[in-house]
Amino acid sequence: MSLFNSLLTKQFPKIEEAKKQIQEVYLSDDRPWVVGYSGGKDSTVVAQLVFDALSELPHEKLHKKIYVISSDTLVETPLIISSINSTLHRIQEKALEAGLPIETHKVKPAPEKSFWANIIGKGYPSPNQKFRWCTDRLKIDPANQFITDKVSKFGEVIMVLGVRDDESATRANVMKSHTVEGKILMRHSTLSNAFVYAPIRNFELDDVWNYLLNNESPWGDDNFALHKLYQDSSSGECPLVVDKTVKESAGSCGNSRFGCWVCTVVTEDKALNGFIESGEDWMRPLLEFRNWLAEIRDVRTYRQKYRMNGQIYFKEARIEVIDGIDYVIIPKKGRVAAVKTPLAEYTIIDKSDVKAYLFENKIDLSTGQEFKLLVRDEAKLMQFGLGPFTLEARSEILRKLLETQRDLIHPQDPNFELIREDELRVIRRYWLENGDWEDRVPKIYKEVTGVDLDWEMNDAPLFDQEQLTDLELLCEKYKVDFKLLKQLISIEREYNGFNVRRGLFQDIEKVLKQDYLHL
Repeated sequence: MSLFNSLLTKQFPKIEEAKKQIQEVYLSDDRPWVVGYSGGKDSTVVAQLVFDALSELPHEKLHKKIYVISSDTLVETPLIISSINSTLHRIQEKALEAGLPIETHKVKPAPEKSFWANIIGKGYPSPNQKFRWCTDRLKIDPANQFITDKVSKFGEVIMVLGVRDDESATRANVMKSHTVEGKILMRHSTLSNAFVYAPIRNFELDDVWNYLLNNESPWGDDNFALHKLYQDSSSGECPLVVDKTVKESAGSCGNSRFGCWVCTVVTEDKALNGFIESGEDWMRPLLEFRNWLAEIRDVRTYRQKYRMNGQIYFKEARIEVIDGIDYVIIPKKGRVAAVKTPLAEYTIIDKSDVKAYLFENKIDLSTGQEFKLLVRDEAKLMQFGLGPFTLEARSEILRKLLETQRDLIHPQDPNFELIREDELRVIRRYWLENGDWEDRVPKIYKEVTGVDLDWEMNDAPLFDQEQLTDLELLCEKYKVDFKLLKQLISIEREYNGFNVRRGLFQDIEKVLKQDYLHL
């Protein structure tokens, strides 16, 4: 550390105390540290303090590893993930030069759990405030897997995080609930052999910026540029979340420049807008795609009318009298405007007659087919609830995503990908397992990009289009659900060749018990 930095640091007692405490906690045991780094102000302060504190210790006392990890959700804002990648590289280089036991790592979701595998592959509706499934799959699980791997190797680990009581009352209460009186370390809520250390817990916002703007980055980052980034964006930091109990208090990252470019949790993406207004106009296609994805989330024609497990549910219809006429109201949801339709345009049937009505009118609940039907359940009028995106909707999302990727002109990376090849393979597998015997993914990919990937032959569909048509006609003749038949054949194919086919009958039973088959 330079003499200039040392003199400035001593002007701020909290910083000097934090460094001293970091040294004491580091030297107190052999448990390795995992430092969470998101690229934002708080995590940058922690990373710098740890680097500086260790640099002042004698080399012979640097007895245990420190892992600096960043979360790459695979849908990070392009410029930010590029910056984080560069910073991790510089931290590693400087640590090696200084002889510090620091290793940098990026944690990513498995292809099967990625954002696009869930939305396009499985049909998950895009996240919102009430159904924010993305944080667990994209952030918490990958980070916890890294921690678990270190626990299995070392017995216990300490997570070092840039969290502050000053951030919010909710965050302060959560941290307090995990604090043991008289102890610096907090308990991790879900990982029994992991502990949490928050060296800047008592810092206020001014303390954070006082340190960053008066102490040069040990690895050469520009902290003044970071400060300007916050000023320009009027947004917060998207922390590296490693604890399900603090997920909600962490807030949404949609308004943060350190979050996902495709975040649909917020109504307006201030981050992408901020980048575009700052001159990064090449990112406009990302904003347009993100807005479109948010708009279609609650459009009934894009959604199945039963859940992923086949469960059907009904929601009470909202009826309002307007100018003496009864209307069915579908309330405004997100960007989708409210819809009002005269009640007289609906068919009303008893719940016991639903299956016969659907069959007679050839209504397929797995498609986007919309039908004006209300179900009478005692004194209530109900309508079908919404499930995952239909396969047609998922095909449209994939096509638009690939078109956006094809047309995007990234100034630093001409080969920048919005969706990776391994994700496409996972999506293809999910679709084939769910009865997409037309094998749409390779077709869509070639139509948009003009090239073919080296698709696995054993993932190819079982039947050609003519055979599929024959099967569908036979199912109609003998009143067998075609989707059910495709699912059963897919299950049998999955278990084919195994000597012990454990789980086969449970999977078959699960399919046969889907609600829509037993209306």
